[in-house]
Formats: sequence, C-alpha cells, structure tokens
Amino acid sequence: MELHVEREVLFPAEPAEVWEALTEPERLEEWFATEAELDARPGGEGVFRWGDGDERRATVREAEPEERLVLDWEDGGEVVIELEEADGGTLLRVRETSPEWSTALELSALSWAFAR
Repeated sequence: MELHVEREVLFPAEPAEVWEALTEPERLEEWFATEAELDARPGGEGVFRWGDGDERRATVREAEPEERLVLDWEDGGEVVIELEEADGGTLLRVRETSPEWSTALELSALSWAFAR
C-alpha cells in the first residue's frame, strides 16, 4: 500500500531562507535528520541518517531554487516540495509518497504538524 503525507505551511520567512533550510545539510540537521548530505542539483545525491540507525538515500530529480525541489527516494517513494511567496512569508507545499511507512516519512509528518 502506498502512503502519502501532504501539508501546506506558511513560514514567516523569505523563499530564499526556506530554500536554504530545505537544501543545506547543516540546516537539514536542525530539523529533519541527525546527519544529512545533499547535492541539491538535478542528478545530485542525498543521504539522510537518524539517531536510531535508519538511513534513506535520494536522488534530486528537480531543483528550481526558491521554487521547487523533487527527490526520488531509493525505496521508490518521492517528495515534492513547492515554495510560493505569500503575504507574511513563504507558503510551502509538500507531498511525500512512500511504498511503506518509514522513519523519514514519520518524521516528515511530525515536523510538518509541529511547524503549523
């Protein structure tokens, strides 16, 4: 069974700052994974590790700075992140699809829920 997490969050920050939080490994380690490596260019690789030993790998399918980031997970899932300038900041839309429940999907759901 394929699982989906979808969220829209309005961040009180400019798109450039939100993009940085989504694509710079040091910033990803602040809110997403214990360790992160990401080359945020089409064809770039990403490796995300958590304290419990879980690790997920991804390939960047699309990267339009400050607008859109699409990652293909090695397990067949994907995450599509879209940014849109809005009154009061940046509207972030995220949709993650995974063939199975994983630590990353669970953390995504929790981080988006708490970000509201």
